[in-house]
Amino acid sequence: MTLMDLIEEKQLKEKIDSFKGGDTVKVHVIIREGDKERIQIFRGDVIAKRSSGSGATFTVRKISFGIGVERIFPLHSKMIKKIEVVRHGKSRRAKLYYLRKLRGKAARLKEKK
Repeated sequence: MTLMDLIEEKQLKEKIDSFKGGDTVKVHVIIREGDKERIQIFRGDVIAKRSSGSGATFTVRKISFGIGVERIFPLHSKMIKKIEVVRHGKSRRAKLYYLRKLRGKAARLKEKK
């Protein structure tokens, strides 16, 4: 192992719930406003997961007031308090970018049984 691998290994989070594309998650994000901190929950569908190790990211999409909002979260960020899996969606693909074009009921994913 190189020195960089050792440093990155210390930064990785230990407990992460397993989730994949299609799952609905609640991401508890720490928001700093001035000298105060609060936790904001971003709930949506995981449409992509990328990479592994310290550079791993995942993209969450939700509809807010009729407009699609996507956020890319670093998986091992210190700004993420926790990730809760609300439901496991049934999908046959790893990347669900096609959901961007769908509206209403067509954009829903069935729940895994």
